[in-house]
Amino acid sequence: MYGMSQKLQHLLWRFGFGPRTKSWDNWASLPENTWWPKLRDESLAAKPIYFDVADSAVKGLLMGIGEIGKMERKDLDAADRKEIREKSRDNLRSLNLLWMEEMTHSKAQLREKMALFWHGHFASRNINILYQQQMLHVVREHALGNFGDLMRGVSKSAAMLAFLNNQQNKKKHPNENFAREVMELFTLGRGHYTEQDVKEAARAFTGWGFRLNGDFVFRKTDHDDGTKTVLGKTGKLNGDDVLHILLEKKETARFIVRKTYKYLVNDTLVPEDRIAWLADRFYDSGYQIMRLLEDIARSDWFYAPENTGNKIKSPVELWVGIRRALPLELDNPESQMVLQRALGQILFFPPNVAGWPGGKNWIDSSSLMLRLRLPQMLFAQSDLDVDTKDDDDQQMGQSRPNIAKRGFAAAVEWQPVLDLFKKTPEHELTTTMAQYLWAMPNPKPPVSILQQHTDRSHRASLVKTTLIQLMATPEYQLS
Repeated sequence: MYGMSQKLQHLLWRFGFGPRTKSWDNWASLPENTWWPKLRDESLAAKPIYFDVADSAVKGLLMGIGEIGKMERKDLDAADRKEIREKSRDNLRSLNLLWMEEMTHSKAQLREKMALFWHGHFASRNINILYQQQMLHVVREHALGNFGDLMRGVSKSAAMLAFLNNQQNKKKHPNENFAREVMELFTLGRGHYTEQDVKEAARAFTGWGFRLNGDFVFRKTDHDDGTKTVLGKTGKLNGDDVLHILLEKKETARFIVRKTYKYLVNDTLVPEDRIAWLADRFYDSGYQIMRLLEDIARSDWFYAPENTGNKIKSPVELWVGIRRALPLELDNPESQMVLQRALGQILFFPPNVAGWPGGKNWIDSSSLMLRLRLPQMLFAQSDLDVDTKDDDDQQMGQSRPNIAKRGFAAAVEWQPVLDLFKKTPEHELTTTMAQYLWAMPNPKPPVSILQQHTDRSHRASLVKTTLIQLMATPEYQLS
Protein backbone atom coordinates (compact mmCIF):
# COMPACT_ATOMS: atom_id res chain seq x y z
CA MET A 1 0.00 0.00 0.00
CA TYR A 2 0.97 3.60 -0.40
CA GLY A 3 2.44 5.56 2.44
CA MET A 4 1.12 9.09 2.98
CA SER A 5 3.99 10.75 1.12
CA GLN A 6 3.57 8.48 -1.88
CA LYS A 7 -0.18 9.04 -1.99
CA LEU A 8 0.56 12.75 -2.21
CA GLN A 9 3.20 12.15 -4.86
CA HIS A 10 0.71 10.06 -6.87
CA LEU A 11 -1.92 12.81 -6.72
CA LEU A 12 0.55 15.50 -7.77
CA TRP A 13 1.84 13.43 -10.68
CA ARG A 14 -1.51 12.36 -12.08
CA PHE A 15 -3.26 15.72 -11.66
CA GLY A 16 -0.17 17.83 -12.24
CA PHE A 17 3.47 17.53 -13.23
CA GLY A 18 4.81 16.00 -10.05
CA PRO A 19 6.03 17.30 -6.69
CA ARG A 20 7.88 20.59 -6.57
CA THR A 21 10.87 20.37 -4.27
CA LYS A 22 10.43 23.94 -3.06
CA SER A 23 6.87 23.35 -1.85
CA TRP A 24 6.89 19.65 -0.92
CA ASP A 25 7.24 20.20 2.84
CA ASN A 26 4.26 22.58 2.80
CA TRP A 27 2.10 20.04 0.99
CA ALA A 28 3.26 17.12 3.14
CA SER A 29 2.39 19.00 6.34
CA LEU A 30 -1.28 19.29 5.31
CA PRO A 31 -4.01 16.77 6.25
CA GLU A 32 -4.69 14.27 3.46
CA ASN A 33 -8.29 15.41 3.02
CA THR A 34 -7.09 18.90 2.03
CA TRP A 35 -4.76 17.83 -0.80
CA TRP A 36 -7.32 17.53 -3.58
CA PRO A 37 -9.26 20.70 -2.63
CA LYS A 38 -5.99 22.66 -2.56
CA LEU A 39 -4.91 21.31 -5.95
CA ARG A 40 -8.35 22.02 -7.41
CA ASP A 41 -8.80 25.48 -5.91
CA GLU A 42 -5.35 26.70 -6.95
CA SER A 43 -6.33 26.01 -10.56
CA LEU A 44 -9.71 27.70 -10.23
CA ALA A 45 -8.41 30.78 -8.42
CA ALA A 46 -7.83 32.84 -11.56
CA LYS A 47 -8.45 32.63 -15.29
CA PRO A 48 -5.44 31.79 -17.43
CA ILE A 49 -3.48 34.66 -18.90
CA TYR A 50 -3.62 34.85 -22.69
CA PHE A 51 -0.23 33.91 -24.12
CA ASP A 52 0.49 36.48 -26.83
CA VAL A 53 3.84 35.99 -28.53
CA ALA A 54 2.79 36.84 -32.09
CA ASP A 55 5.17 39.11 -33.93
CA SER A 56 3.87 42.63 -34.59
CA ALA A 57 4.51 42.14 -38.30
CA VAL A 58 2.28 39.06 -38.33
CA LYS A 59 -0.43 40.93 -36.45
CA GLY A 60 -0.11 43.81 -38.88
CA LEU A 61 -0.63 41.53 -41.87
CA LEU A 62 -3.49 39.56 -40.35
CA MET A 63 -5.21 41.98 -38.01
CA GLY A 64 -4.46 45.49 -39.27
CA ILE A 65 -7.42 47.82 -39.81
CA GLY A 66 -6.20 48.60 -43.27
CA GLU A 67 -6.25 44.92 -44.18
CA ILE A 68 -9.99 44.28 -43.76
CA GLY A 69 -10.57 43.83 -47.47
CA LYS A 70 -7.53 41.63 -47.73
CA MET A 71 -8.78 39.52 -44.81
CA GLU A 72 -12.01 38.80 -46.63
CA ARG A 73 -10.47 38.13 -50.04
CA LYS A 74 -7.48 36.21 -48.70
CA ASP A 75 -5.28 37.64 -51.42
CA LEU A 76 -2.09 38.01 -49.40
CA ASP A 77 0.77 38.05 -51.84
CA ALA A 78 3.62 35.52 -51.81
CA ALA A 79 5.96 37.80 -49.85
CA ASP A 80 3.34 38.33 -47.13
CA ARG A 81 2.67 34.61 -46.84
CA LYS A 82 6.38 33.83 -46.62
CA GLU A 83 6.87 36.43 -43.88
CA ILE A 84 3.94 35.02 -41.89
CA ARG A 85 5.32 31.46 -42.16
CA GLU A 86 8.85 32.42 -41.13
CA LYS A 87 7.86 34.62 -38.23
CA SER A 88 5.20 32.14 -37.10
CA ARG A 89 7.82 29.41 -36.81
CA ASP A 90 9.89 31.57 -34.49
CA ASN A 91 6.82 32.63 -32.53
CA LEU A 92 5.64 29.01 -32.16
CA ARG A 93 8.94 28.15 -30.48
CA SER A 94 8.33 31.04 -28.08
CA LEU A 95 4.77 29.86 -27.39
CA ASN A 96 6.00 26.32 -26.80
CA LEU A 97 8.63 27.41 -24.28
CA LEU A 98 6.28 29.86 -22.56
CA TRP A 99 3.70 27.13 -21.97
CA MET A 100 6.37 24.79 -20.61
CA GLU A 101 7.43 27.48 -18.16
CA GLU A 102 3.81 27.76 -17.04
CA MET A 103 3.57 23.99 -16.56
CA THR A 104 6.76 24.06 -14.52
CA HIS A 105 6.08 26.99 -12.23
CA SER A 106 2.33 27.57 -12.12
CA LYS A 107 0.28 26.69 -9.05
CA ALA A 108 -2.55 25.90 -11.49
CA GLN A 109 -1.13 22.41 -12.01
CA LEU A 110 -4.49 20.75 -12.56
CA ARG A 111 -5.49 23.24 -15.24
CA GLU A 112 -2.25 22.93 -17.17
CA LYS A 113 -2.22 19.11 -16.89
CA MET A 114 -5.75 18.93 -18.29
CA ALA A 115 -4.92 21.55 -20.93
CA LEU A 116 -2.13 19.23 -22.10
CA PHE A 117 -4.69 16.42 -22.28
CA TRP A 118 -7.12 18.47 -24.37
CA HIS A 119 -4.20 19.70 -26.50
CA GLY A 120 -3.66 16.08 -27.51
CA HIS A 121 -7.38 15.28 -27.76
CA PHE A 122 -8.11 18.21 -30.07
CA ALA A 123 -4.89 17.74 -32.00
CA SER A 124 -4.07 20.35 -34.61
CA ARG A 125 -0.99 21.18 -36.65
CA ASN A 126 -0.98 24.72 -37.95
CA ILE A 127 1.99 26.94 -38.66
CA ASN A 128 0.03 30.17 -38.06
CA ILE A 129 1.02 31.55 -34.64
CA LEU A 130 -2.12 33.66 -34.30
CA TYR A 131 -4.38 30.65 -34.72
CA GLN A 132 -2.33 28.41 -32.46
CA GLN A 133 -2.22 30.84 -29.55
CA GLN A 134 -5.96 31.49 -29.94
CA MET A 135 -6.71 27.77 -29.78
CA LEU A 136 -4.36 27.22 -26.84
CA HIS A 137 -6.25 29.86 -24.91
CA VAL A 138 -9.57 28.15 -25.66
CA VAL A 139 -8.12 24.88 -24.35
CA ARG A 140 -6.62 26.41 -21.21
CA GLU A 141 -9.70 28.55 -20.50
CA HIS A 142 -12.10 25.60 -20.67
CA ALA A 143 -9.78 22.82 -19.48
CA LEU A 144 -11.67 22.42 -16.19
CA GLY A 145 -15.02 23.80 -17.31
CA ASN A 146 -17.74 22.41 -19.55
CA PHE A 147 -16.81 19.97 -22.30
CA GLY A 148 -19.55 21.31 -24.56
CA ASP A 149 -18.16 24.83 -24.31
CA LEU A 150 -14.66 23.52 -24.93
CA MET A 151 -15.74 21.53 -27.98
CA ARG A 152 -17.65 24.45 -29.46
CA GLY A 153 -14.70 26.78 -28.88
CA VAL A 154 -12.24 24.41 -30.52
CA SER A 155 -14.63 23.59 -33.37
CA LYS A 156 -14.93 27.28 -34.25
CA SER A 157 -11.20 28.00 -33.96
CA ALA A 158 -9.25 28.94 -37.05
CA ALA A 159 -6.54 26.43 -36.15
CA MET A 160 -8.93 23.46 -36.24
CA LEU A 161 -11.09 24.64 -39.14
CA ALA A 162 -7.96 25.20 -41.23
CA PHE A 163 -6.31 21.93 -40.19
CA LEU A 164 -9.40 19.90 -41.11
CA ASN A 165 -10.16 21.83 -44.30
CA ASN A 166 -13.58 23.16 -43.33
CA GLN A 167 -12.77 26.45 -45.02
CA GLN A 168 -13.26 24.46 -48.24
CA ASN A 169 -16.54 22.88 -47.05
CA LYS A 170 -19.22 24.47 -49.23
CA LYS A 171 -22.67 23.50 -50.45
CA LYS A 172 -22.63 21.29 -53.54
CA HIS A 173 -18.94 20.58 -52.78
CA PRO A 174 -18.86 19.36 -49.15
CA ASN A 175 -15.56 18.44 -47.51
CA GLU A 176 -16.03 15.67 -44.95
CA ASN A 177 -12.74 15.96 -43.01
CA PHE A 178 -13.99 18.15 -40.19
CA ALA A 179 -17.30 16.34 -39.70
CA ARG A 180 -15.59 12.94 -39.66
CA GLU A 181 -12.97 13.85 -37.06
CA VAL A 182 -15.51 15.63 -34.84
CA MET A 183 -17.36 12.31 -34.61
CA GLU A 184 -14.50 9.82 -34.65
CA LEU A 185 -11.87 11.55 -32.52
CA PHE A 186 -13.54 14.32 -30.54
CA THR A 187 -16.89 12.88 -29.42
CA LEU A 188 -18.44 9.49 -30.29
CA GLY A 189 -15.50 7.33 -31.30
CA ARG A 190 -15.52 4.76 -34.07
CA GLY A 191 -18.52 2.48 -34.45
CA HIS A 192 -21.13 4.93 -33.23
CA TYR A 193 -21.92 6.69 -36.50
CA THR A 194 -22.33 5.79 -40.17
CA GLU A 195 -20.76 7.12 -43.33
CA GLN A 196 -24.13 8.68 -44.11
CA ASP A 197 -24.01 10.54 -40.77
CA VAL A 198 -20.63 11.97 -41.79
CA LYS A 199 -21.93 13.09 -45.19
CA GLU A 200 -24.97 14.75 -43.65
CA ALA A 201 -22.95 16.39 -40.86
CA ALA A 202 -20.51 17.75 -43.43
CA ARG A 203 -23.45 19.48 -45.14
CA ALA A 204 -24.43 20.98 -41.78
CA PHE A 205 -20.93 22.39 -41.28
CA THR A 206 -20.81 24.07 -44.71
CA GLY A 207 -20.15 27.77 -44.39
CA TRP A 208 -18.11 27.47 -41.18
CA GLY A 209 -14.89 29.34 -41.72
CA PHE A 210 -12.63 32.08 -40.38
CA ARG A 211 -11.11 35.40 -41.28
CA LEU A 212 -7.38 35.96 -41.54
CA ASN A 213 -7.30 37.34 -38.00
CA GLY A 214 -8.69 34.03 -36.68
CA ASP A 215 -12.25 35.19 -36.01
CA PHE A 216 -14.92 32.58 -36.71
CA VAL A 217 -17.27 33.50 -39.54
CA PHE A 218 -20.41 31.83 -40.85
CA ARG A 219 -20.65 32.35 -44.60
CA LYS A 220 -24.33 31.95 -45.31
CA THR A 221 -23.88 31.80 -49.07
CA ASP A 222 -21.65 28.72 -48.65
CA HIS A 223 -24.07 26.93 -46.31
CA ASP A 224 -26.34 24.11 -47.41
CA ASP A 225 -29.63 24.96 -45.74
CA GLY A 226 -31.43 21.84 -46.94
CA THR A 227 -32.88 19.09 -44.74
CA LYS A 228 -30.37 16.68 -43.23
CA THR A 229 -30.51 13.63 -40.97
CA VAL A 230 -27.67 13.13 -38.47
CA LEU A 231 -27.74 10.29 -35.93
CA GLY A 232 -31.49 9.99 -36.29
CA LYS A 233 -32.27 13.70 -35.97
CA THR A 234 -33.78 15.39 -39.03
CA GLY A 235 -34.14 19.05 -39.88
CA LYS A 236 -32.42 21.98 -41.54
CA LEU A 237 -29.43 21.31 -39.33
CA ASN A 238 -26.42 23.60 -39.01
CA GLY A 239 -23.06 23.01 -37.33
CA ASP A 240 -24.23 24.03 -33.86
CA ASP A 241 -27.15 21.62 -34.18
CA VAL A 242 -24.78 18.76 -34.97
CA LEU A 243 -22.56 19.53 -31.96
CA HIS A 244 -25.69 19.53 -29.77
CA ILE A 245 -26.77 16.17 -31.20
CA LEU A 246 -23.33 14.73 -30.48
CA LEU A 247 -23.49 15.90 -26.87
CA GLU A 248 -26.91 14.31 -26.47
CA LYS A 249 -25.41 10.89 -27.22
CA LYS A 250 -24.20 9.03 -24.12
CA GLU A 251 -21.51 7.45 -26.29
CA THR A 252 -19.79 10.84 -26.26
CA ALA A 253 -19.65 10.87 -22.46
CA ARG A 254 -18.27 7.31 -22.41
CA PHE A 255 -15.67 8.12 -25.07
CA ILE A 256 -14.39 11.18 -23.20
CA VAL A 257 -14.44 9.42 -19.82
CA ARG A 258 -12.54 6.39 -21.12
CA LYS A 259 -9.84 8.58 -22.65
CA THR A 260 -9.59 10.72 -19.50
CA TYR A 261 -9.37 7.59 -17.33
CA LYS A 262 -6.49 6.27 -19.43
CA TYR A 263 -4.72 9.61 -19.08
CA LEU A 264 -5.16 10.03 -15.34
CA VAL A 265 -5.54 6.53 -13.92
CA ASN A 266 -4.50 3.53 -16.00
CA ASP A 267 -3.99 3.19 -19.74
CA THR A 268 -4.12 -0.62 -19.86
CA LEU A 269 -6.54 -1.73 -17.13
CA VAL A 270 -9.86 0.03 -17.78
CA PRO A 271 -12.84 -1.57 -15.95
CA GLU A 272 -16.00 -1.08 -18.01
CA ASP A 273 -18.31 -0.87 -15.00
CA ARG A 274 -16.21 1.98 -13.62
CA ILE A 275 -16.24 3.80 -16.96
CA ALA A 276 -20.02 3.40 -17.15
CA TRP A 277 -20.48 4.86 -13.64
CA LEU A 278 -18.21 7.80 -14.33
CA ALA A 279 -19.78 8.43 -17.74
CA ASP A 280 -23.31 8.46 -16.33
CA ARG A 281 -22.36 11.07 -13.75
CA PHE A 282 -20.41 13.10 -16.32
CA TYR A 283 -23.38 13.03 -18.71
CA ASP A 284 -25.90 13.88 -15.98
CA SER A 285 -23.79 16.86 -14.92
CA GLY A 286 -24.10 18.32 -18.41
CA TYR A 287 -20.47 17.46 -19.19
CA GLN A 288 -18.88 19.32 -16.28
CA ILE A 289 -15.22 18.33 -16.47
CA MET A 290 -14.61 19.08 -12.81
CA ARG A 291 -17.33 16.60 -11.81
CA LEU A 292 -15.40 13.88 -13.62
CA LEU A 293 -12.08 14.91 -12.05
CA GLU A 294 -13.64 15.05 -8.58
CA ASP A 295 -15.08 11.56 -8.98
CA ILE A 296 -11.67 10.20 -9.96
CA ALA A 297 -9.62 12.05 -7.35
CA ARG A 298 -11.95 11.23 -4.44
CA SER A 299 -12.28 7.52 -5.26
CA ASP A 300 -10.55 4.75 -3.34
CA TRP A 301 -9.50 2.99 -6.52
CA PHE A 302 -7.49 6.00 -7.71
CA TYR A 303 -4.83 5.04 -5.13
CA ALA A 304 -5.11 1.25 -5.64
CA PRO A 305 -1.78 -0.53 -6.25
CA GLU A 306 -2.74 -1.49 -9.81
CA ASN A 307 -3.18 2.19 -10.65
CA THR A 308 0.10 3.48 -9.21
CA GLY A 309 3.53 3.69 -10.79
CA ASN A 310 2.18 2.13 -13.99
CA LYS A 311 2.08 4.97 -16.54
CA ILE A 312 4.99 5.92 -18.78
CA LYS A 313 5.50 9.66 -18.51
CA SER A 314 5.09 11.57 -21.73
CA PRO A 315 8.22 13.52 -22.76
CA VAL A 316 6.64 16.78 -21.61
CA GLU A 317 5.57 15.26 -18.28
CA LEU A 318 9.03 13.79 -17.75
CA TRP A 319 10.91 17.00 -18.52
CA VAL A 320 8.59 19.33 -16.60
CA GLY A 321 8.68 16.90 -13.66
CA ILE A 322 12.48 16.95 -13.66
CA ARG A 323 12.44 20.74 -13.59
CA ARG A 324 10.01 20.77 -10.66
CA ALA A 325 12.07 18.29 -8.66
CA LEU A 326 15.41 19.81 -9.64
CA PRO A 327 15.03 23.61 -9.89
CA LEU A 328 17.11 24.86 -12.80
CA GLU A 329 17.42 27.53 -15.43
CA LEU A 330 18.82 26.53 -18.81
CA ASP A 331 21.48 28.73 -20.36
CA ASN A 332 19.86 28.03 -23.72
CA PRO A 333 16.11 27.45 -23.28
CA GLU A 334 15.71 26.63 -26.98
CA SER A 335 17.56 23.37 -26.38
CA GLN A 336 14.23 22.18 -25.01
CA MET A 337 12.89 22.23 -28.57
CA VAL A 338 15.53 19.75 -29.67
CA LEU A 339 14.79 17.67 -26.58
CA GLN A 340 11.07 17.51 -27.39
CA ARG A 341 11.83 16.50 -30.94
CA ALA A 342 14.26 13.78 -29.87
CA LEU A 343 11.82 12.37 -27.32
CA GLY A 344 8.87 12.44 -29.71
CA GLN A 345 6.50 15.13 -28.42
CA ILE A 346 6.64 18.67 -29.77
CA LEU A 347 3.90 20.86 -28.38
CA PHE A 348 1.64 22.22 -31.17
CA PHE A 349 2.94 19.60 -33.59
CA PRO A 350 1.15 16.30 -32.90
CA PRO A 351 1.90 13.52 -35.42
CA ASN A 352 -1.65 13.67 -36.83
CA VAL A 353 -5.23 14.58 -35.95
CA ALA A 354 -5.43 11.62 -33.55
CA GLY A 355 -2.75 13.19 -31.34
CA TRP A 356 0.08 11.36 -29.61
CA PRO A 357 -0.73 7.65 -29.05
CA GLY A 358 1.00 7.60 -25.64
CA GLY A 359 1.68 4.58 -23.46
CA LYS A 360 4.47 2.30 -24.67
CA ASN A 361 4.66 4.35 -27.85
CA TRP A 362 6.66 6.93 -25.91
CA ILE A 363 9.54 4.48 -25.60
CA ASP A 364 11.95 3.08 -28.14
CA SER A 365 15.62 2.19 -27.77
CA SER A 366 16.95 5.66 -28.59
CA SER A 367 14.37 7.66 -26.64
CA LEU A 368 14.78 5.45 -23.57
CA MET A 369 18.54 5.93 -23.59
CA LEU A 370 18.11 9.69 -23.86
CA ARG A 371 15.56 9.68 -21.02
CA LEU A 372 18.02 7.82 -18.80
CA ARG A 373 20.90 10.13 -19.76
CA LEU A 374 19.02 13.38 -19.20
CA PRO A 375 19.71 13.86 -15.47
CA GLN A 376 23.42 13.14 -15.89
CA MET A 377 23.62 15.51 -18.87
CA LEU A 378 22.17 18.26 -16.69
CA PHE A 379 24.55 17.44 -13.86
CA ALA A 380 27.57 17.38 -16.18
CA GLN A 381 26.32 20.37 -18.23
CA SER A 382 27.10 18.42 -21.38
CA ASP A 383 25.84 19.05 -24.90
CA LEU A 384 22.50 17.72 -26.01
CA ASP A 385 23.79 15.82 -29.04
CA VAL A 386 21.03 13.61 -30.43
CA ASP A 387 19.76 12.16 -33.68
CA THR A 388 16.29 13.30 -34.63
CA LYS A 389 13.88 12.52 -37.43
CA ASP A 390 14.00 14.97 -40.32
CA ASP A 391 10.47 16.41 -40.38
CA ASP A 392 10.74 20.11 -41.10
CA ASP A 393 7.06 20.66 -40.34
CA GLN A 394 7.54 19.23 -36.85
CA GLN A 395 10.90 20.96 -36.45
CA MET A 396 9.22 24.30 -37.15
CA GLY A 397 11.99 25.37 -39.48
CA GLN A 398 14.81 24.02 -37.33
CA SER A 399 16.20 21.60 -39.92
CA ARG A 400 19.58 23.29 -40.13
CA PRO A 401 23.03 21.63 -39.98
CA ASN A 402 24.03 20.47 -36.48
CA ILE A 403 20.77 21.74 -35.02
CA ALA A 404 20.62 18.67 -32.79
CA LYS A 405 23.78 19.65 -30.94
CA ARG A 406 22.82 22.23 -28.37
CA GLY A 407 24.41 23.29 -25.13
CA PHE A 408 22.50 21.84 -22.21
CA ALA A 409 24.19 23.83 -19.47
CA ALA A 410 21.91 24.80 -16.62
CA ALA A 411 22.15 26.72 -13.39
CA VAL A 412 20.84 24.18 -10.89
CA GLU A 413 19.43 25.53 -7.65
CA TRP A 414 20.57 22.75 -5.29
CA GLN A 415 19.71 24.38 -1.98
CA PRO A 416 16.00 23.38 -1.97
CA VAL A 417 17.05 19.77 -2.61
CA LEU A 418 19.64 19.87 0.17
CA ASP A 419 17.11 21.45 2.54
CA LEU A 420 14.45 18.86 1.77
CA PHE A 421 16.69 15.97 2.85
CA LYS A 422 18.83 17.69 5.48
CA LYS A 423 17.26 15.70 8.36
CA THR A 424 17.46 12.33 6.61
CA PRO A 425 20.16 10.04 8.11
CA GLU A 426 22.78 9.03 5.58
CA HIS A 427 21.93 5.32 5.75
CA GLU A 428 18.29 6.13 4.88
CA LEU A 429 19.02 8.70 2.20
CA THR A 430 18.71 6.52 -0.91
CA THR A 431 15.46 4.90 0.18
CA THR A 432 13.91 8.19 1.33
CA MET A 433 14.84 9.95 -1.91
CA ALA A 434 13.46 7.03 -3.92
CA GLN A 435 10.15 7.40 -2.09
CA TYR A 436 10.08 11.03 -3.18
CA LEU A 437 11.10 10.40 -6.81
CA TRP A 438 9.73 6.96 -7.69
CA ALA A 439 5.99 6.47 -8.03
CA MET A 440 5.53 2.77 -7.24
CA PRO A 441 4.36 1.61 -3.79
CA ASN A 442 7.17 0.76 -1.37
CA PRO A 443 10.08 1.41 -3.75
CA LYS A 444 13.13 -0.73 -3.05
CA PRO A 445 16.11 0.91 -4.75
CA PRO A 446 19.28 -1.18 -5.19
CA VAL A 447 21.14 0.81 -2.54
CA SER A 448 24.50 -0.94 -2.85
CA ILE A 449 24.58 -0.54 -6.64
CA LEU A 450 23.51 3.09 -6.56
CA GLN A 451 26.06 3.91 -3.88
CA GLN A 452 28.83 2.77 -6.20
CA HIS A 453 28.00 5.73 -8.44
CA THR A 454 27.53 8.41 -5.82
CA ASP A 455 30.03 10.91 -4.49
CA ARG A 456 30.33 10.32 -0.76
CA SER A 457 33.10 12.85 -0.18
CA HIS A 458 30.69 15.15 1.68
CA ARG A 459 26.99 15.40 2.44
CA ALA A 460 26.01 17.83 -0.33
CA SER A 461 27.73 15.75 -3.01
CA LEU A 462 26.05 12.61 -1.72
CA VAL A 463 22.58 14.17 -1.89
CA LYS A 464 23.18 15.59 -5.37
CA THR A 465 24.58 12.43 -6.92
CA THR A 466 21.98 10.20 -5.26
CA LEU A 467 19.21 12.33 -6.73
CA ILE A 468 20.76 12.17 -10.19
CA GLN A 469 21.24 8.40 -10.00
CA LEU A 470 17.64 7.83 -8.93
CA MET A 471 16.34 10.03 -11.76
CA ALA A 472 18.48 8.14 -14.28
CA THR A 473 16.53 4.90 -13.77
CA PRO A 474 13.71 3.09 -15.55
CA GLU A 475 11.61 3.52 -12.41
CA TYR A 476 11.67 7.31 -12.75
CA GLN A 477 10.10 7.01 -16.20
CA LEU A 478 6.84 5.93 -14.55
CA SER A 479 4.22 7.94 -12.72
